[in-house]
Amino acid sequence: MSPSASDSRQSAGPATTVAPLPCQRALFEIPDDVAYLNCAYMSPLLRSVRAAGERGVARKSAPWELRASDFFTETEEARRLFGALVAAGADDIAVVPSASYGITVAAANLAAPRRGRILVLAEQFPSNVYPWRALAAENSADVVTIPRPADGDWTTALLGAIDERTSLAALPHCHWIDGVRVDLVSVGRRLREVGAALVVDATQSLGVLPFDVRAVDPDFMVAASYKWLLGPYSLGFLYVAPRHQQGRPLEHNWIVRAGSENFAGLVNYRDEMQPGARRFDVGERSNFALMPMAIAALQQLASWTVPAIGETLGVITATIAERAATFGLRAAPAALRAPHYLGLRFLDGIPSGLPERLAAAKVHVSVRGDAMRVTPHLYNNEADVERLLRVLAQSL
Repeated sequence: MSPSASDSRQSAGPATTVAPLPCQRALFEIPDDVAYLNCAYMSPLLRSVRAAGERGVARKSAPWELRASDFFTETEEARRLFGALVAAGADDIAVVPSASYGITVAAANLAAPRRGRILVLAEQFPSNVYPWRALAAENSADVVTIPRPADGDWTTALLGAIDERTSLAALPHCHWIDGVRVDLVSVGRRLREVGAALVVDATQSLGVLPFDVRAVDPDFMVAASYKWLLGPYSLGFLYVAPRHQQGRPLEHNWIVRAGSENFAGLVNYRDEMQPGARRFDVGERSNFALMPMAIAALQQLASWTVPAIGETLGVITATIAERAATFGLRAAPAALRAPHYLGLRFLDGIPSGLPERLAAAKVHVSVRGDAMRVTPHLYNNEADVERLLRVLAQSL
């Protein structure tokens, strides 16, 4: 078992020891000669997810067969499945089109007192930065960027930065450039001690890192579907803590109103909302192609289980990190990084043209910041790892 998969200090839930899963490549449509190690960019679709989407598209060809109840049943199933992934109930989950939409909902419902401080990480993904800059500007507050610590320990750096001036922290569970984790349980506890809020963008972690809202207690947590949740693009889910579920939605659409199930009565306008976090749903949430795809993907994740996924990917990334070190490449210490993520750094910077040479050899990774990001999933096998390392050896 790899240290990166088992380190409990950095988790957002109880540590679990499980056996690695066998390769699941047969469930995907990936050619044998393609080494796709770029799930942090976009996951390939499972065969079952693609089939669900194709069936959903076909339904629009016969709209006379769609019933009013179809606008509700699938969204409720997706809410339930996503809620189970984070130890929440369906009432706590809103359907959103993107992480940025969910972060903007959070920004619209959280206060930034004058001269208050909003904490973000250096080089954090922009969708979890721009809304906070706007909120700070509107309230004469300050966005405080925590610099990358020399030892790579974001958690200690954050805990040292939180004080009575802190209004909220907008954070990932792991950094999108190199996968270094934040101990959200410890950080969340400290934020509550000073009366500050916590907003989490879990797009690059949920589906691999355990996340328990009871332990982390975020005010809002969002995850886009198209990466580690293995779902479609333009769909995501937002957890809203019960203390915010009477808040202000971004939209005033018909389906989030009480009684919207009765199409004939929609002209009887209602001020009351559907219960829980549903008031924050995006308009046209009942996407008859995307929602079945998300459901199929979430069902598969539940079948594999998040701990088993993390354990399996931790073995793969540990192997790559160890062998890449012989070429002089550096990764964050195993105890700090997420099991599914490697940000490989070169002593003299990323060689010119390296990503293109890798892609020409059908090895797919990405470059973010100063790191070459290697992010496998269960479809990767030993041949993919060998292909990556062979091309790196030839290029260096």
